[in-house]
Amino acid sequence: MTDEVTVTLARVAESLPGGGESRQGQRTMAQAVGRSIAEGRHLVVQAGTGTGKSLAYLIPAALSGQRVVVATATKALQDQLATHDLPLVAQALDTELSFAVLKGRSNYVCRQRVSEVGGKGEQLSLPGGGGGAGPLEAAGAEPPDADDPLTPNGAAAGVVEDPVETGRLGDQVRRLVRWAGDTTTGDRAELDFEPHFRAWAMVSTTARECPGAFRCPSGRECFAEDARARAAEADVVVVNTHLYGAHLASGGAVLPPHQIVVFDEAHEVEEVMTDSLGVDIGPGRFRALAASARPHLDPGAPGALDAVDAVSDLGEMLNRALRPLSGRRVPHGALAPDRGDGAGGHDSADVTGPGGRAEPLGLELGLDAPTPTPPAPAPGRADPDLGQVLGLATGRVGRLVDGLRRAERDAGDDESSASRSRRDRVLLAAGHLAADLARVATLDDDEVAWVDSGTRAPSLRVSPIDVGPILSEQLWGTVTGILTSATVPIGLNERLGLPPDGVETLDVGSPFDYREHAMLYVASSLPDRRRPESEPALHGELEALITAAGGRTLALFTSWRSMNAALDALRDRLPFPLLSQSDLPKPALVEAFREDESACLFATLGFWQGVDIPGRTLSLVTIDRIPFPRPDEPVLEARRERAGSGAFSTVDLPRAGTLLAQGAGRLIRSSQDRGVVAVLDSRLATARYRGALLARVPPMKRSVDRSEVERFLRHITAEG
Repeated sequence: MTDEVTVTLARVAESLPGGGESRQGQRTMAQAVGRSIAEGRHLVVQAGTGTGKSLAYLIPAALSGQRVVVATATKALQDQLATHDLPLVAQALDTELSFAVLKGRSNYVCRQRVSEVGGKGEQLSLPGGGGGAGPLEAAGAEPPDADDPLTPNGAAAGVVEDPVETGRLGDQVRRLVRWAGDTTTGDRAELDFEPHFRAWAMVSTTARECPGAFRCPSGRECFAEDARARAAEADVVVVNTHLYGAHLASGGAVLPPHQIVVFDEAHEVEEVMTDSLGVDIGPGRFRALAASARPHLDPGAPGALDAVDAVSDLGEMLNRALRPLSGRRVPHGALAPDRGDGAGGHDSADVTGPGGRAEPLGLELGLDAPTPTPPAPAPGRADPDLGQVLGLATGRVGRLVDGLRRAERDAGDDESSASRSRRDRVLLAAGHLAADLARVATLDDDEVAWVDSGTRAPSLRVSPIDVGPILSEQLWGTVTGILTSATVPIGLNERLGLPPDGVETLDVGSPFDYREHAMLYVASSLPDRRRPESEPALHGELEALITAAGGRTLALFTSWRSMNAALDALRDRLPFPLLSQSDLPKPALVEAFREDESACLFATLGFWQGVDIPGRTLSLVTIDRIPFPRPDEPVLEARRERAGSGAFSTVDLPRAGTLLAQGAGRLIRSSQDRGVVAVLDSRLATARYRGALLARVPPMKRSVDRSEVERFLRHITAEG
């Protein structure tokens, strides 16, 4: 297979503009991928910027005759693979190659939801009108925010107008309904505007709600099902790494069977899997469930609407219980109901069905019956006990499910298919919420619970401390894994559970001449960045470097506070346009920076990777400090405890090195690029661990002399 890979790679290279380039690292990687697939042996490849790693893994994968899933961390790479690289490979092969892009269900417009919103099926009525859930109460949407410019007047107070009829939110929903009638894929990425999350929630559904094609009136014309069908027939399926995590979390029910998985941007895999294999319970799930369930219950049935109100109230109770714990770990014992005097009393109305009999939860998902729960917190209590709220939630969700099941039996055969589909979505959402509550109640020592402060409301998160054992058990024994990145973190194999005797590790370098074209400057004379007096000195250093570069700077910061402080200090001291991460959405901001050669872009961690700006627009990348993770980050805190005395070298140092390398990697993006990476943290020149960090950065010429760096920058500027 090695010879065939080499010949095909050369054929593809010849088809590139200008005949392509001969890249030894790309050939070496492609041959290694081919061997790994043939031998069923996992491969981890560090391939520096400019290697052309996507072709290096796509060609041998396509030649293997096996189904391949490529998981990427960014939409930009997905688009590159689907619109550029895969068509090139398909054209070069002697046999046909089919490929498809598959996204999570919520990325596709739902024809059934569009039918309901647009009035082509049964019209959703307004809240309080005795009909369906209003547009702002879609099951996937968070509750309205008082300061949200697209929330209609009065929404935050509970008086929600119909956005399909009024307001900018209504305009967006109408645009989405019209677009749904024209699109052939239903893919949100095709939109020419970014819809508000509430508007999109009205015309989409999630995996937690969708009843499936056979139980949905619009199942035969479902965009998401069409995408899954195309993926099931494709030789190569391109997905987001989060979707692959969802596939593992579902027991393998999301993606078609495959023999090879490629993780591009492999440095992201550990954290994505930590997120995907966990649980997230926020106040919005209870509010949305209650709003969606209300129209399906008979107001005249005893206790029916009380059950809805009880679940809705859990949203505020959970919010109040989580707020004081924001950003902190939650001990496992705090998740169990606090029974006070130990009597084990409970509110029977919350846990029993008809005739006082406890009924099982989970919509045939095999969940256990709810456990007795404590009384509801007293009215006006400032901070409800989290364990008490979770105990109440189990019972109240079970009671609501009982009511929905009774309503289903009462409706019988007279119920319309559209109404049945809406109730199925509610039941599925309730079943998933019940399953997540059950998991929280039975955590083991390998999981950590913590409170994510979130952008709108806090949520309770449960994450595996170590994803290695899970991946070892569920993944590596069933597929051949190819993992690649420009920066492979130290210890990645062990942390991902790759079998030591079944994996090859390779570094093919980069074709770029870093030592000739780039300089790494460490500001060794600056005060320690952890001391407050270092900030004015840092601003002076930035001013001098940016001036020498003639603007053309990507200034990276480890916090919003540091970024804003630098902007405030330098806006009147520099003659160049200063763009801030808060000015525009990321794609528009990058484009504005690209179009003005003298501009500077100040940004935080979201711009340390996935930003590709070749050419003279970017000649200087500054990094305000070594990007060590926060000491109080809950999952990492748990990992440090496990690592003991070796925590710094096994947890903190690898993460900092990877992120530092990713930030430095924004500079040289083509063989013609030249410039400086300036790390404004003296620890990189003096600390005992500096060697481990410097080893992660591309092999640039190094300097601690600012005057030398300024001369180099002025020389680059003059060359233009």
